[in-house]
Amino acid sequence: MMIGLTGGIAAGKSAVAAQLAELGAVIIDSDVLAREVVAPGTPGLSAIVARFGAEVLAADGSLDRPALGRVVFADRQARADLEAIVHPAVRARAAELAQAAPPGSVVVQVIPLLVEVGMADSFDLVVVVDVEPAVQLARLRSRDQLSDAEAAARVSAQTSREQRLARADVVITNNGTPRQLRSAVDRFWAERVATQSMSD
Repeated sequence: MMIGLTGGIAAGKSAVAAQLAELGAVIIDSDVLAREVVAPGTPGLSAIVARFGAEVLAADGSLDRPALGRVVFADRQARADLEAIVHPAVRARAAELAQAAPPGSVVVQVIPLLVEVGMADSFDLVVVVDVEPAVQLARLRSRDQLSDAEAAARVSAQTSREQRLARADVVITNNGTPRQLRSAVDRFWAERVATQSMSD
């Protein structure tokens, strides 16, 4: 079974993925792969430097993510150029990892931009982690130490909440406590994954 897991920034995708891993799913996290494909020495990092210049590098030669973030979140074309470098490399690596999963696995691909890049139809189930906008902004400000304006810019860089929810087969709401989120994920697994695996 192939599950696409998505949600807005700071919605709680990582917490949901960690719990699904505990329940036995194979997790393929696009954010982790996005770091791998731009590590020092990769073609991805060379392409980023060619497009954005050496000022997006840290002193040790690795990618300076905050510096790059300031450029791409302020300029739609710059963001599109970055995505054109990173997304194909991430998709290729994710496909390799999915192929390598043991037969019969529940494979969960965590893809923040799943709806934006038109991948919803690639999965048996699309799960959206949803959060109220005010809760999302507060979490994002505190997690990443951002100003109100910076947090709002990062939220508005993604597809709208309505578009994301329109593509969801399952919505896991994460406005409350970690314990409430845990019970919602357990319920999803019992109702939609465990029963499906038994019938296959």
